[in-house]
Amino acid sequence: ESLPLEPTIDSLQIAAPPPTMLYGFVVDSMVIIEGKIKRNQNLSDILSSYNVSPEVIHELAKKSQKVFDVRKIGIHKKYTLICQPDSFNTAKCLVYEPNPLEYIVFDLNDTLQVYRTLRKVDTLERTMGGYITKSLYQDMVDKGASPQLVNDLVDVFGWQVDFFRVQKGDKFKLIYEETQVEGEFVGLGKIIGGYFEHFGSEYYAINYDQGKGHDFFDLEGNSLRKAFLRAPIEYSRISSRYSGRRYHPVLKRHVAHLGTDYAAPRGTPIRAVGDGTISEAAYGKYNGNFVKIKHNGTYSTQYLHMHKITRGIRPGVRVKKGQIIGYVGRTGLANGSHVCYRFWKNGKQVDALKVYIPPSQPIEEQNKFDFNYLKENIKTQLDHIPISPKTPKLLATSR
Repeated sequence: ESLPLEPTIDSLQIAAPPPTMLYGFVVDSMVIIEGKIKRNQNLSDILSSYNVSPEVIHELAKKSQKVFDVRKIGIHKKYTLICQPDSFNTAKCLVYEPNPLEYIVFDLNDTLQVYRTLRKVDTLERTMGGYITKSLYQDMVDKGASPQLVNDLVDVFGWQVDFFRVQKGDKFKLIYEETQVEGEFVGLGKIIGGYFEHFGSEYYAINYDQGKGHDFFDLEGNSLRKAFLRAPIEYSRISSRYSGRRYHPVLKRHVAHLGTDYAAPRGTPIRAVGDGTISEAAYGKYNGNFVKIKHNGTYSTQYLHMHKITRGIRPGVRVKKGQIIGYVGRTGLANGSHVCYRFWKNGKQVDALKVYIPPSQPIEEQNKFDFNYLKENIKTQLDHIPISPKTPKLLATSR
């Protein structure tokens, strides 16, 4: 009886290993060189060191004009060279990474090409909840939040919560998006929903787009943003507008006037144009009696030359839109009874009459069913977020 033959090498099917890929190129047997852009280094400096002629570099720069401005190569940004294994390490490809989301390919193979490639971005939904034990900033950062996420949460509840008076025992919860590339964090997406308990009052925020961009609404469908009054006093006239160069009636020379003057009789009530917290209430040599209000992380307003400041108006006090904060006068450097109304956006003084403030509109009738369905889902998720976890919890898979 004959024994079965042993299989020969020729009769075995040996699977070839898959090629090694990098940035879409097969790099088996190639030389890979990685580096970071040095100060004053440019495309020509890099490629000329790897046997690429000035003519080819010039042609690459021309081809890149509609893709990437090579003059904007940034210091410390990563680049990768794919080179032939010859004595010169001749470059066949240069990949420049301006940010984690994309890379620019300078292809030096048979046909010179320059193109941009976007990496696959995964969006994850995460949750976080906690008590205030030190400060909102410190407690959120301790749980793994970025400073930007803290700022975003403050902006969401900036009209409802006095963050100057946040106290131990206040609670916060939020559902938010995080973007990742190849498993690495690259940025924040939008806040989907939020909750804050402050002095025993509960506030919910539901992110919803009515077709005009994302906005935040409470459980009744009212916008969390509060509209401003157009002017700080009623039935007045504008006596002087915002200007970079105005003849000052007291100084008798041209100076910048970074406010809007409303002329009115002495004693006319001055109203806060929006909800906020008093940041200053004092007397100044030039401003006279004045009050400054921080409305949220974006807007602040100031009211100058008051005859007097309303009793109880002092730093740290919360005021409501329309609340009387003082009375028209002519204290400080003023030529007549008026209030000089000043407006800040993102820390910069702007013309109050020209600044655009998005209107605060409630959920429209045709959107109420859709909003209520979304609201119930988000509220249920927020209510079930535990307060104690140290790190953000992954809520959903990537999408």
